[in-house]
Amino acid sequence: MVKPSRSYRVFQGVNGVILTIVVLVTLYPFVNILARSFSGERQIRAGEVTLLPKGFNLTTYEIVFQDSMFWRNYGNTVLYTVVATVIAMVLTTCYAYVLSKKHLKGRGVLVGIAVFTMFFTGGLIPNYILVTSLGLKNSVWAIALPNAISVFNLLVMKAFFENLPTDLEEAAQIDGLNTYGVLLRIVLPLSKAVVATMVLFYSVSFWNSWFSAFLYMDRTDLMPVTVYLRNLIQGATGGGNAGAGTEQLSQVGANIQAVTIVLTALPILCVYPFVQRYFVSGVMLGAVKG
Repeated sequence: MVKPSRSYRVFQGVNGVILTIVVLVTLYPFVNILARSFSGERQIRAGEVTLLPKGFNLTTYEIVFQDSMFWRNYGNTVLYTVVATVIAMVLTTCYAYVLSKKHLKGRGVLVGIAVFTMFFTGGLIPNYILVTSLGLKNSVWAIALPNAISVFNLLVMKAFFENLPTDLEEAAQIDGLNTYGVLLRIVLPLSKAVVATMVLFYSVSFWNSWFSAFLYMDRTDLMPVTVYLRNLIQGATGGGNAGAGTEQLSQVGANIQAVTIVLTALPILCVYPFVQRYFVSGVMLGAVKG
């Protein structure tokens, strides 16, 4: 075994120190936000909260959790995220698999159409008119269909599929599998890393999305939790907050932003560790040709 040189050990030490500083700088805002969400109004406004809560207070959490509309909107968010992610994954996977076939006639045109939409869109008003005219308003389809394919995700999956051995697909076709059978039984089992990565990308995007629902949903009971929390920040709170006293409203105003960040980010943070091991390999394998 070759003993590391002195210069290499110095490099490792410096690299470790730098990375540790980067991690601490990255974590500090999250820890600070969590501490603020549990802190009292006076301590927050005085700037006394750093890493630990000061004047421990659960008023804002209690007000939010006691509102039935919060739970209704939270359920809507779960539904919209699941449905939209499934639709997006089906469409993106099929489109990417087709584009990965270099013998496909018109392949360049299909790639060009996809890339074109990265730089040019129909605009807000035409999109609104289209969704309304199709009767999609006040439904999950208004959120899922207009954002069903991310071109960036599409190109990453396309590059990944291009790197898969063609011999496997040819052997499967000789054994009698059709195109759909090859995709479902050969390609997708070999693509767990990129599929898990795309699921994470899409689910985070749909979970955090609020503008589509704000634009296409007219009923409060159909809104996702992101819109509910946005309204809470702006003071347009639900019935559960209407009777709150002045002291409670003052406390809510002090840490509502921190509470909303915690409530919206927590589910994704809980899911991320289970797909993190696929994350790096999924992106890299789809981005590097070997």
